[in-house]
Amino acid sequence: MGEMGLEGVRRGRRTKTTIPDDASVRPADLVNREFVATRPNELWVADITYVATWSGFAYVAFVIDVFSRMIVGWRVSTSRRTDLALDALEQAL
Repeated sequence: MGEMGLEGVRRGRRTKTTIPDDASVRPADLVNREFVATRPNELWVADITYVATWSGFAYVAFVIDVFSRMIVGWRVSTSRRTDLALDALEQAL
């Protein structure tokens, strides 16, 4: 359940988008999960999510400026292609 007690509706079966490989090395958490910035463009975070639509899934990658909490780059695709996140980062840059 969310911080404000809100939770979205889930319909249909759950979709697993990531299967972690326990043997692979994960990148270091360079900000120690402290998402705080004192000025614009000091720290950006990115994520990929998906939305079910009538015609299938839409995958969305976005980059957020932690200071302003604004989306500075985003891309939407009907497939989970590897360059989806890079395209969002390129737009942010």
